[in-house]
Amino acid sequence: MTLKQAGTKVWIDGNFVDERDARVDFISNSFQYGFSVFEGIRAYKTDKGPAVFRLKEHIERLFKSAKIIGLKIPYTQGEIIEACLATIRENGFDECYIRPVAYIGSGGMGLSPEGCDVSVGIATWFWGEYLGKGKLEKGTRVATSSFTRHHINSNMSKAKAAGNYMLFQMARVTAHQQGYDEALLLDAQGHVAEGSVENVFIVKDGELITPPLTHILDGITRDTVIKIARENGWAVREEFFTRDYVYVADEMIFVGTGAEVTPVVELDDRPIGDGKPGPLTRKLQQIYFDLVRGNTATHPEWRALVNKSR
Repeated sequence: MTLKQAGTKVWIDGNFVDERDARVDFISNSFQYGFSVFEGIRAYKTDKGPAVFRLKEHIERLFKSAKIIGLKIPYTQGEIIEACLATIRENGFDECYIRPVAYIGSGGMGLSPEGCDVSVGIATWFWGEYLGKGKLEKGTRVATSSFTRHHINSNMSKAKAAGNYMLFQMARVTAHQQGYDEALLLDAQGHVAEGSVENVFIVKDGELITPPLTHILDGITRDTVIKIARENGWAVREEFFTRDYVYVADEMIFVGTGAEVTPVVELDDRPIGDGKPGPLTRKLQQIYFDLVRGNTATHPEWRALVNKSR
């Protein structure tokens, strides 16, 4: 399989099935129109066994996304948390990516999904560096996309909904076709919004600056970076800024569950800083990876152990 080594079992509505047998009806509303919500979560290898990073917060966001678009998940948050842990155990991963999805499994061919049952599926697979091998170390090259991030009144921007991601996919594919690793999207006013699946930080004069959450997804890795930065004495500001402000930044960082903490060393063929990962980015990376891998006692509540008996 490209990009991933899948687990062999997928959890669907309380049962494990082989991945090849995990199917959705062709006329399902979710398949036809992208009417579903999902999460992307990582489990990391620690000295206490695999631990899922900020699992509770991810599942809370899954339920919030479902409420925003009008899906009622027929499970509690606690049940989905336990199902995620069980799926990792079932597939025997030390490290993996976890993808829970709430969707309409059958019916609802019209635009209204009323009366349709909502299902939940959970898959796991190994996924390395999202932006490409070596990018965490050397940094990534980015291009400003011609696609505009959804306007605040044109889409439910706070929902991690499948249909929203067609825009991001087109932006990323276009960037790849142009020879870049990733795309940067601007909002309808021309301010920097986010990457295709990443939140953005820049560094100016020792301060971290990131766009406010007015109309972008409330990233859990973004929240983590803000918290650990402030705990380590760095100033963090939330404010709007333009792409030319990024050109003259000292450092630029993409953060997300997939991207983790990835340096951006070039935007639109212009080097960021000296064109190499900067010192603050390196320090954040070290703190972040020590945190998710349990190499520090800080924030144990953020690491959900898969094997609870250990």
